[in-house]
Amino acid sequence: MIEFKDVYKSFDEKHVLRGINLTVQEGQLISILGPSGCGKSVTLKHIIGILQPDRGEVWVDGQFVPKLSRPELQELRKHIGVLFQSAALFDSMTVNENVGFMLRMHTKMTVGEIDRRVAECLEQVELRGVEELNPDELSGGMRKRVGLARAIAMKPDYILYDEPTTGLDPKTAIIIGDLIVRLQRQLKITSIVVTHDVKLATEISDRIALFHEGKVAAVGTPDEISRNDSDMIRRFMEGQL
Repeated sequence: MIEFKDVYKSFDEKHVLRGINLTVQEGQLISILGPSGCGKSVTLKHIIGILQPDRGEVWVDGQFVPKLSRPELQELRKHIGVLFQSAALFDSMTVNENVGFMLRMHTKMTVGEIDRRVAECLEQVELRGVEELNPDELSGGMRKRVGLARAIAMKPDYILYDEPTTGLDPKTAIIIGDLIVRLQRQLKITSIVVTHDVKLATEISDRIALFHEGKVAAVGTPDEISRNDSDMIRRFMEGQL
């Protein structure tokens, strides 16, 4: 379980998180939905300990993240896969080397075992025979899928998606959304998807947390959010915010 309790975060004079309270239950796929600058990506960074809250508590698997030592934080991160907005592939490495990076760093697997695991992960994201390509030889959608293959390589308990469909054409965005749902079911993991894409969040999520001005404005199933009679929520869901 992941839990935020009254979390505040500011950068200089800019107040980004203004008392976030949010619980993500094990096995759920929850989307954090909201306009740019509302604190969605900042929230993800608190889960993996890149950022520390000014006030409040962040808990992951019963561990109080802000108080973890560096070794404890490194151990926690082995259980969390992240798909970054840009895919964040290493341009100097092949697809095989990118997907197998964490395996080489944090396991004692042999080269052959890593190669087999890389092939398995690429198969799961519907990419085959691309191991020796470089990132600059891939389309935007392929780069996202390679990033996703890397995120699942360590068999994580959690996957965090930061704007997974940004910059993609509508057809490729649908493919990525379908992959997120399928991996959720196959791997039986807990997923958090940060997005401003209302259609994506509505179609893939068990629950949606709608962020507005650094706070959680509403939490519920896609149907509950769509039926919420709040004027602000209605306007956002209709693309007016």
